[in-house]
Amino acid sequence: MKPWRSPLAWTFLASVVLLLGVGGWLLSDPATSRSDALKTGGLAGGAVVALYALWLNDRRRRVEESRQDVERKRHELEAQRAEQDRERVADERFAKSVELLGHAADQVRVGALHALAGLARSRPDYTQTVLDVLCSYLRRPFSRTSDPDPDEERELTVRLTAQRLITELLPARDAPGPAYDLDLTGARLQYLDLSGKLIGGLLLRYASLHSSTHLSGCRFTGQVYFTAAGTESGRQVGYFRCRGSVFEDRAWFSGTEFAEAADFTDTTFGGPANFKDAKFAGDVEFTGAHVRDSLDLRRARFGGQTDLRFASLPESVSLYNTLVRTEKEVRLPAAWDLEELRDGDARVVAKAG
Repeated sequence: MKPWRSPLAWTFLASVVLLLGVGGWLLSDPATSRSDALKTGGLAGGAVVALYALWLNDRRRRVEESRQDVERKRHELEAQRAEQDRERVADERFAKSVELLGHAADQVRVGALHALAGLARSRPDYTQTVLDVLCSYLRRPFSRTSDPDPDEERELTVRLTAQRLITELLPARDAPGPAYDLDLTGARLQYLDLSGKLIGGLLLRYASLHSSTHLSGCRFTGQVYFTAAGTESGRQVGYFRCRGSVFEDRAWFSGTEFAEAADFTDTTFGGPANFKDAKFAGDVEFTGAHVRDSLDLRRARFGGQTDLRFASLPESVSLYNTLVRTEKEVRLPAAWDLEELRDGDARVVAKAG
C-alpha cells in the first residue's frame, strides 16, 4: 500500500484540514478570540484522530477474535483427531483381547479378561460390550468332573476371574449410572456373587449355579429369568441367597430346581413373580417378602423347611398343586392353609372365604 493511500495518512490530512478550516472560519468571526478558534479547530481535528483510533481498535479486536476462532477450531480439530486415535486404539485393544480369549494358555486368557475390564474402566461406553463378552465366555461349554484334572482347574480359574470382573464392572445398587444387562443363559457358574449391585436385565435360563449364588441387596431394573435353571443333567442351583433384593420388573423362576437352601427374605417383587413348577429341595425363606403384581406358585414343590410368610401378597395368587412335606416345618400366611395328601405331601390352599 502506498503511504498516501494509508488510513493514517488520510486521517492526518483530514485532521489538518479540519484544524485549518474550522480555525480559519472561526477567526473570521470578530466575536471569537484566536485561542478559542485554535482550540475548537484542534478539537475538530482531534475528533477525527479519535475516530481513527476507535476504528483501529475495532479492527484489532476483530482480528484477535478471528485469530482466537481459528485457534479454537484448530484445538477442536486436534481434540477430534485425538479422540479418533483413542477410539482406534481402543477398538484394536478390544479386538486383540477378544482374540486372545481363544488362546490355549490359561494365563493369556486371564490377561485378556483383565485387558477387557481395563478397557471398560477407561472407556465407559465399552462397559456393556465388555460385559457381553465376559458373559459369552462363561456360556462356553465347561464340565468339571468329581476328580478334576489340571486343565479343568486352570479353566475354572479363568472362569472365576471372568465372574469377579463382571461383579467389579457393575455399579453399586444405588448408583445413578446405567444398569447393565447380563446374559448368562446356559452358563455353568460357581460362587457367583453379584450382591449389592445394580443390574438391568438378567438371563440365567438353563444355567447351573454351583456351590452358592449371592444376589442379596441387588436391584434389578429389567426382566430377570431363571427359567429351568438347574434342570439339565449335571446342572443344579446350589445355596441361593437373595435377601433384601428388589425386582422392579418380572422375576421368572418357573421350572427352576434349587438343590439346596433358597433365601428370599425381605425381597421385593415389583413385577410378576413366577415360581411355577419350581422345585426346592432344601429350606426356603420368604419371610418379609413383598409381592406387588402377581404370584404364581402352581405345581411348586417345597421339600425342606418352608416359610411362606410373605409380608404382603397381591390379589392374584396361583396355588394350584403347590406341595410341601408334612414332616417339615411349614409356616404360611394367615390366608393360607394346608390340605394333607398321602405319602407325606400336603397341598397349600387358600382358606375359604
